[in-house]
Amino acid sequence: MAHVPELDDAERSRLLSDHPEWELAREGKAITRTFQFGDFSQAWGFMSRVALLADAQDHHPEWFNVYAKVEITLTTHDAGATGGLSRRDAKMARAIDALV
Repeated sequence: MAHVPELDDAERSRLLSDHPEWELAREGKAITRTFQFGDFSQAWGFMSRVALLADAQDHHPEWFNVYAKVEITLTTHDAGATGGLSRRDAKMARAIDALV
């Protein structure tokens, strides 16, 4: 499996600056964001839209849903030597942010 280039410190800082609702996680190897909706139906609809984006980009998030709350974590498992943030994650965060 080919490795994807991991974001350097400047790129990681720019990602967080461009997407201030996202936070670093897993010692800088991932970003995460929590979304709160009015009810389960709204949360599920959002997850469905994200799923379509993810499938089109072939870059699938890790997520957790309870009723109206959706937590999304983005990381690239084949970035760098042990996984980390890549341009794929930045592109997906931008696409997700455009949905809300």
